[in-house]
Amino acid sequence: MAEVVGWIVLLVGLLISIALHEVGHMVPAKKFGVRVSEYFVGFGPTVWSRRGKETEYGVKAIPLGGYVRLVGMIPPEAAVKPVRGNGRIARLIADTRAASVDEILPGEDHRAFYRLTWWRKAIVMLGGPVVNLIIAVVLFTGVFSFVGTPGHPTLTVANVTACVPAAGAIDCAPGDPASPASLAGLEPGDTVTAVDGTPVSTWDELTGVIAASPGEELLLTVEREGGTVEVPVTPVPRERATYDENGAPIVDAAGAPVTETAGYLGVSPTAETQRQGIGAGVEWTGYVLGRTAEVIVELPQHVYHVARAAVGLEERSQESIMGIVGVARVTGEISAAEVDGYGLTEKVADMLMLLGGLNLALFAFNMIPLVPLDGGHVASALWQGIKNGYAKVRGLPRPAPVDVARMMPLAYGVFALLLVMGVILIYADIVAPVTVV
Repeated sequence: MAEVVGWIVLLVGLLISIALHEVGHMVPAKKFGVRVSEYFVGFGPTVWSRRGKETEYGVKAIPLGGYVRLVGMIPPEAAVKPVRGNGRIARLIADTRAASVDEILPGEDHRAFYRLTWWRKAIVMLGGPVVNLIIAVVLFTGVFSFVGTPGHPTLTVANVTACVPAAGAIDCAPGDPASPASLAGLEPGDTVTAVDGTPVSTWDELTGVIAASPGEELLLTVEREGGTVEVPVTPVPRERATYDENGAPIVDAAGAPVTETAGYLGVSPTAETQRQGIGAGVEWTGYVLGRTAEVIVELPQHVYHVARAAVGLEERSQESIMGIVGVARVTGEISAAEVDGYGLTEKVADMLMLLGGLNLALFAFNMIPLVPLDGGHVASALWQGIKNGYAKVRGLPRPAPVDVARMMPLAYGVFALLLVMGVILIYADIVAPVTVV
């Protein structure tokens, strides 16, 4: 049942995101005078629709996208250079142009999209992706500011390690000496407030003092069961790995880890969820957007490995890209997870973060400068601006509009590639799924 709820949450969230994406195109288009004949969420057969003054609004049966029909996106033949040839590609271009011109009502050629200035075209086509970007920022900021991020260590002891493990080890082995914390009588639930009379406010501050004091006796002020006790401890020297500012292990010329001697006490902290400032959402958006861009650049390689995993030639990586089925499965796992401290609030927060990530993916993917993606239309608008500027500087006549119809063969090719990629991801998500719980 919980997995079904996860599917519903994902579907509703995506539909709202898609609907707002199309609003991002429609509003500026209407503002600039372009006639918008259709606004639909979904593809396929129409489930519901209502006609406004000049736009039909509705929902279609397949909730995998949406569209707005901007009348006159392709200029008529008289406005551009003629396409030579009678082959299949020429016929495709001619048919696409004819269909676009037929949408223009008599006397409304001035309201055609191709008539817009280049910067207005760019604004209209950027409107949808920018809405997805804004949704992501709002979702991330809302989660960070109102729910917070988990895993922040506190000064309260969660566990006391019984021994001093050997260098590089985690678990105790026979013969390991007792830890200073266990010898001193520290207990889970103790909260350290000061060291040698100096108050400490963060776990990092406490561990910094301990690490810098091997073999030195320290007096910890500890709150325990409503009272305050003084606990003397002596951290023991222990070798530990060193890390650079990016968190990567430091190694020597031979590739061996570089270690240092630091004081060891033998306690681990509890963790709490902390609310973040407004800027945290924007910062996280930048980080996720950068990672998303990296994935898009390496998309062919990622799809190749997913395809191999789908036919059993390799294991599916936990870092693998996923399709809509995989994302829905992950959402269901989040909904069904039963882990201490992971309640409804945390589940909803994770779902909202996932939805924010999907909106960023929609933004980044749509900005690829290839038609039929929004980025392709933005690129053609910018090219129009460059042509206009060059003509103005050189004193030449205003150039013809960029002929989007000539890009239709490329658009069909891109669409075919996206379809193949979608099928591969759906199949792989079924037979070799990525799991998070």
